[in-house]
Amino acid sequence: MSQAEMHTAMFAQMVMQLASTALMLMGRVPNPMTGKMEKTDLESARMFIEQLEMLEVKTKGNLGAEEQHLLKQNLMTVRMAFVEAVKGAKPVEAAKPAPAVANEAPPAPEAKPADSGDDAAKKKFTKNYGTP
Repeated sequence: MSQAEMHTAMFAQMVMQLASTALMLMGRVPNPMTGKMEKTDLESARMFIEQLEMLEVKTKGNLGAEEQHLLKQNLMTVRMAFVEAVKGAKPVEAAKPAPAVANEAPPAPEAKPADSGDDAAKKKFTKNYGTP
């Protein structure tokens, strides 16, 4: 591996690490060490986003197309997540990973309580668009 290839790989790793840490601090991804969601720390998350923004400014004109795309995509992702976190939006539920073994059955759906048959207790809502 050439030194230029090694620098490209290290740059990509650094960008991904900064973005992942920001997402973890916003409660969007679990901590890779514990597997648990961290308490939201928007101030610290913002610091990691600002580091990515600094990299974008300082490396302008010096990145390859793939490096530039990686940095822009990660910046867009963390900025959107930050806006959602500030607004108090719930994080989008991550897709569940595929079973590790091809023959392994997917998890069974959760059982729902049986319907009591008491339709009077259920509220029915209708939308009226102003037509009599």
